[in-house]
Amino acid sequence: MAFLELKSVGIASLAAGALAAPTWALAQAGGAGAPPPAAAQAQPQPQLRPKSASTGDAKAPSAVEGVIVTAPSSQGVKASIDRLSYSLSKDLHVQSGSIADVLRNIPSVDVDVQGNVSLRGDPNVTILIDGQPSGMFKGEGRGQMLQQLPASQIERVEVMTNPSAAFSPEGTAGIINLITKQNRGVGLVGSLKANVGNGGRNNGGISLSHNARDLTVSGDAGWRRDAVSGTLDDERHAVDQAGGVSNTRQATRFKSEGDSTNVRGAVDYDLTSTTRIGGELRYNDMDFDSKSFSSYDTSDGAGLATQGYDRSTQARWKKSVEGLSTNARRKFSGTEHDLSINFSIERTLEDQDRQTLMQSRLPVAPDSYEVVRNGTDLVQTHLKAEYRKPLASGDKLVAGYEGQIDDNTYNNYGARGADAGSLIELPGLTNRFEYRQTVQAVYATYQHMFGKLTALGGLRVESAEIDTHQVTSGTGAGQDYVKAYPSLHLTYALSLETQVTGSYSRRIQRPAAQDLNPYVTYQDPYNFRQGNPDLNPQITDSFEMGLRRMHNGAFYMANLYYRRSRDGVTDISRDLGSGVLLTTKENLARGQNVGVELVVTGKLSKKLSYNVSGNAFWNEIESPEVVGDDSRSGVSFMARGNLNWQATPKDFFQINTFAIGKRITPQGWQAPTGMLNLGYQHRFNPKIAAIVTVQDALKTFGSKTYIDTPTLRDVNRRDFDLRAVYVGVTYSLGGANRNRPSDPKFDFEGGLNAAGPR
Repeated sequence: MAFLELKSVGIASLAAGALAAPTWALAQAGGAGAPPPAAAQAQPQPQLRPKSASTGDAKAPSAVEGVIVTAPSSQGVKASIDRLSYSLSKDLHVQSGSIADVLRNIPSVDVDVQGNVSLRGDPNVTILIDGQPSGMFKGEGRGQMLQQLPASQIERVEVMTNPSAAFSPEGTAGIINLITKQNRGVGLVGSLKANVGNGGRNNGGISLSHNARDLTVSGDAGWRRDAVSGTLDDERHAVDQAGGVSNTRQATRFKSEGDSTNVRGAVDYDLTSTTRIGGELRYNDMDFDSKSFSSYDTSDGAGLATQGYDRSTQARWKKSVEGLSTNARRKFSGTEHDLSINFSIERTLEDQDRQTLMQSRLPVAPDSYEVVRNGTDLVQTHLKAEYRKPLASGDKLVAGYEGQIDDNTYNNYGARGADAGSLIELPGLTNRFEYRQTVQAVYATYQHMFGKLTALGGLRVESAEIDTHQVTSGTGAGQDYVKAYPSLHLTYALSLETQVTGSYSRRIQRPAAQDLNPYVTYQDPYNFRQGNPDLNPQITDSFEMGLRRMHNGAFYMANLYYRRSRDGVTDISRDLGSGVLLTTKENLARGQNVGVELVVTGKLSKKLSYNVSGNAFWNEIESPEVVGDDSRSGVSFMARGNLNWQATPKDFFQINTFAIGKRITPQGWQAPTGMLNLGYQHRFNPKIAAIVTVQDALKTFGSKTYIDTPTLRDVNRRDFDLRAVYVGVTYSLGGANRNRPSDPKFDFEGGLNAAGPR
């Protein structure tokens, strides 16, 4: 996908490709993990891209040089000191599904029916692409983006619940880093895919790359058509300040369909054996139309009907993303000794247009016509420079600067009249809001080995300037602060196969731009949203300790974590009377959770492999401003299972499933849900394969949210028809993977140049 190929800045590389043993084991054997003084002084000559040994030139260095991997690949899982990386190579839904579909199969990650992502139950997640931020994943439309972006461009998913100081502290839950695929090989390489699904769902794409010794030109394009239908049902019982009671029922049927397209082009060029430059252009466009019919009915405490009307709505949602990125890397003498610089600029435009006919049944009244438009314009500029240097003692230093500017403009418009030709603008729903955020940071991490103990410490200092301007009302606000974010990661070797881990990091979650807009945003006659300009950022201190073991090709992990937060930002709903809800944002007084996570991967036999994970946690939320000096607490869980069966050399079957337990919210809870997915692949030859996938085979995935307070009880049900059956074919083309050998830094981490050597 066009913008999925963002070249990452030189983020501190903490792992590399396949290793036969952990770093501490290599150190004990005199390997690269901790070279003796003589070896440390005999530094190899700087070389960005090693020459192929097949040509008789200098032999490529070993893949283990200068890395700090703490566990090798096992059944698609790689573990390093600050993250877990999950390969998508065996997930058949990658070929036909979206990124949201495959994220549902990743341990710790939860994606709801609307595409909203959470990590260990916390929705404050930062999503990166090859280590780079993107405006695609900002604002209320990011869930829709994840449901449209094709998973076929993603090679693996890195999950960082306690990122190091080399990464932005934004996102209290942690970071999900999407690493894109690369076409590696000689000459022209690439792939073609096409999938046909039920209910008007179809998608296809092409990816090509021409690889030479010093130059790589690559590009891809894709198209996806989706159709979704479903129902939304909301029942409310509200008591106003005077003791009056109202009961409201809203029932909606909808159908949405549309297209998304993407185009990307990139060039990587080695000026010399130690200097590489690159650039990329990308564009994505989404255009969806939807139709819905809603009925609204209100009654009083005695059950007598007081109001009833129907609404027929036609809506259009458009979102486009266009971006440019450039990168450069200079390698100096010594392994992992380099300077990297990355600059990117990206513009995201989003427009929603709804036209509604309202017909009143009680009381009888003339029909009315309504138009609501919401537009967003985001320009995001990002710069990062990073210097890495190995020291003679075997220690490693990483230092850098990162700056980002977000310029947002929101235009909201509402009008109503007897028909489309007699609309009158509604001042309460028409406004312009401007937001600018500038964040600058300097950071450093330092790694040192104390025998069997490896420590990675880091500190990041950030300054943030936020300015908001409500143009319509002529009001403004701002924030300006400097904060420090420390991090610490530890691993201790109990044996060659077993390690104890520990980590700490401080994280922040700044309110989204629209969360600070004090104007009311109209959704429908019973639902309004309003920002809060007085919101503070949420601060979270996160502690973890765990055990990792590699044995006979299996990977086992047990992780205990504790998080303490203050000023958490969350949705709060209040009744305005007659069953009308206003949803705003509030800062919670504090919250904490403690949990345990388990991950096990391995093989039951030569043909059967599995991946099982589970996460159980206790969560406490205290919000005295809302629930009267009381706190809410509860226990929840998430469980996932994946079974792969290589029935024959050409036939591969897959089953994956997940279940999510009851989760508390500040004013209620969310009901349990789950999903079962199936897949089958038949490979005709090394280049051609046919794939059949079934998503939500039992049609069990949905959403049910409860609000239960002394003055408001609400049950909101969302039942989307996500069951999808795809039949597709993939075709691979290209030469052998023998030229432009892979740089281990880039191959695993997606660092400066995630595309890396092909």
